Amino acid sequence: MEEITHKGRIVAIDPEVTTIEIIAEDACAACHAKGLCSISGEKVKQVQVRTSAWTPRQVGDEVEVALRKAMGYKAVFIAYGLPLVVLFVALMALNALGVGELYAGLGAIGAVALCYLVIFLFRNKLSKEYTFYLK
Repeated sequence: MEEITHKGRIVAIDPEVTTIEIIAEDACAACHAKGLCSISGEKVKQVQVRTSAWTPRQVGDEVEVALRKAMGYKAVFIAYGLPLVVLFVALMALNALGVGELYAGLGAIGAVALCYLVIFLFRNKLSKEYTFYLK
């Protein structure tokens, strides 16, 4: 199973969730997955990992956080590919219906805004799919 990994440090431990601070390294520039990763290009980022309360870890421990690479590709599609398809389809459909170019463009932009609104409304459901885990 291919995965994207980052080193981090535990900053908080709750019974069900462990908060980990990811430390961006110079290696991010050479990483083959930097286009998929929201962590690259930032100095520090915190992620929450679902863990068991009985896991023997302490605040300050160095850990390795991973995400399946397939989940990264799916996230890129939802964030960029799907809105692009919606934009293109809406623009072509409005042009085919004989709507003027200005209104077709505005309608297509509105369709993309609606697409992002739907993604925003389903963010909690999506966040359950995109889970980091400790290695």
